[in-house]
Amino acid sequence: MKNILPLFFLFLPFLLVAQDFAQDSAWIVDNYDKIEQYIPMRDGVKLFTAIYVPKDKTEKHPIMLTRTPYSCAPYGKDEYNNRLWNRQDRYYMRKNYIRVFQDVRGRWMSEGDFVDVRPFNPNKKDKDTDEASDTYDAIEWLINNLPDNNGRVGVKGTSYPGFYATMAALSGHPALVAVSPQAPVTDWFIGDDFHHNGAFFQMDGFSFYSSFGKPRPEPTTVGPERFQFPTPDNYQFYLEDVGVVKNFNAKYLGDSIAFWKDIMAHPNYDDFWQARNPRNFVTDVKPAMMVVGGLFDAEDCFGAWRMYEAIEEKSPNANNRLVMGPWYHGQWSSQDGSYLGHIQFGGNTAFWYQNEIEIPFFNYHLLGEGDISNLAEATVFFTGENKWHVYNQWPPKGQVDQTIYFQPGGGLNWSKPTQKESFTEYISDPENPVPYTDGVHLRRTREYMLDDQRFASRRPDVLVFQTDILQEDLTLAGTVIADLLVSISGTDADFVVKVIDVFPDDFAYENPKDDYPMGGYQMLVRGEIMRGRFRNSFENPTAFAPNKVERVKFELPDVAHTFHKGHRLMIQVQSSWFPLVDRNPHKFINIYEANESDFQKATIKVHHDQKNSSGIILPVLK
Repeated sequence: MKNILPLFFLFLPFLLVAQDFAQDSAWIVDNYDKIEQYIPMRDGVKLFTAIYVPKDKTEKHPIMLTRTPYSCAPYGKDEYNNRLWNRQDRYYMRKNYIRVFQDVRGRWMSEGDFVDVRPFNPNKKDKDTDEASDTYDAIEWLINNLPDNNGRVGVKGTSYPGFYATMAALSGHPALVAVSPQAPVTDWFIGDDFHHNGAFFQMDGFSFYSSFGKPRPEPTTVGPERFQFPTPDNYQFYLEDVGVVKNFNAKYLGDSIAFWKDIMAHPNYDDFWQARNPRNFVTDVKPAMMVVGGLFDAEDCFGAWRMYEAIEEKSPNANNRLVMGPWYHGQWSSQDGSYLGHIQFGGNTAFWYQNEIEIPFFNYHLLGEGDISNLAEATVFFTGENKWHVYNQWPPKGQVDQTIYFQPGGGLNWSKPTQKESFTEYISDPENPVPYTDGVHLRRTREYMLDDQRFASRRPDVLVFQTDILQEDLTLAGTVIADLLVSISGTDADFVVKVIDVFPDDFAYENPKDDYPMGGYQMLVRGEIMRGRFRNSFENPTAFAPNKVERVKFELPDVAHTFHKGHRLMIQVQSSWFPLVDRNPHKFINIYEANESDFQKATIKVHHDQKNSSGIILPVLK
């Protein structure tokens, strides 16, 4: 293991210049021409593409491509995209990159029909298309029609464009030399955006598809209108106004949102979802890959960890790297990565990443400049410690899976409990579900990923287990696994497990950003939900036998965190996470078709004795 020092200060003079966005925007407009071009695909469909070309003709320029369903606006040859100077794109423009944005098939100004997370077709023939072939055809046109390009192409994108970056890597175009899927949409049933372990993330799903999912019959520059919520209180809206999931269609969506209907028609991990999992297809990846993600990304934390892992497994000879920082969704592209919510990270991690990692990666592969021999296989920021670490693999060598067991009375210990029969129980009430965060608000917060959990630990339907005060640092590096032995009074239930860092009562930041009381703060390090019916199989769900002890074992996305000496490690267990996730009626029925009358209270027992020893398998870094 090698520590990377907080090097962002070395770049301060350059960064101050880079922050002069007005100066950058004027320079870019003066030194670039914009071309708007319809690029033909192999089946005759034309995709709208905005191309920013440097006026400098003294050298050949690399091409940086982003394909997006979110529009390559603004439209008009004299209208320039402001991301060219208010994000790290400004660095590429200063190096005279050709910057290209493309509306994907069926979105905005592009022709054709849009398909959400369009499945990859490994057996394309003739004029068959998918997102990989569309990328191939776009690159082919660009390198053959832009006279001053150097024949090297890079692709990057965040979130949904991260999915298209993954698809680009599967295109096989020889000019594509470097790809960076950033927070890539990867598996919408197992861990990204709209489902986690089969549980429906209704807030994100409805907020997104109530606008994004509206049909677009013809190319347009005008986006869909957003849904106007009748109340600023999302807890009230989803519990009282919506109620059961089937009411989304009946009350608010109608019958026009195609992918919403697909979600409702595929409640299990069937062929529909598996075809939309690009992890199944990342074999023989040729470009240099750099997967980027955020430890506190509420949308696609899963996708970053698991896409890197899938490439490692299926393309073992690929030049594949991982970068994970202490970020919300896309924060690595922002102007500030020094904090999130009430938690501070000790420096501007976003600028550090942009200057030390991303820009050198693409400059090396597309311009042949610099030396990236020091760019590690895995560059990961550890919260708590607030330091970057580099490794030649992830999880790192020295990481050992170690189970910490629930104890009677709410303790946590590395030894199994000794009691012959012991459990802690709570009543899960669908009419009074546990909120996912504190306070009244409308939009799903990004800060909930590390919010203070004291509000939840005070509820009777949230179990709390914690260690004594730690006598030495405890560092976790890798996948957390919940291993619960439970019995329930119904035939189905959800299980939410939260890994929490409890700060000392006298804790305070040296330079606080606000007056929030940090003493005793219960920082969410990682939380995840499991829809219990999928405990044995995501493809073939099974009911619980009432009051029978059964194992519910599932993964939480990886963590990189140090619990300092003087802190405590806490685990919380609950059966609702509302309105982030739809409610479980505690009956083994199709929840998407459930009526209000189907919802019932359930008694949940979490067992912790010699025979049935519930615990959490932690990736301890020795």
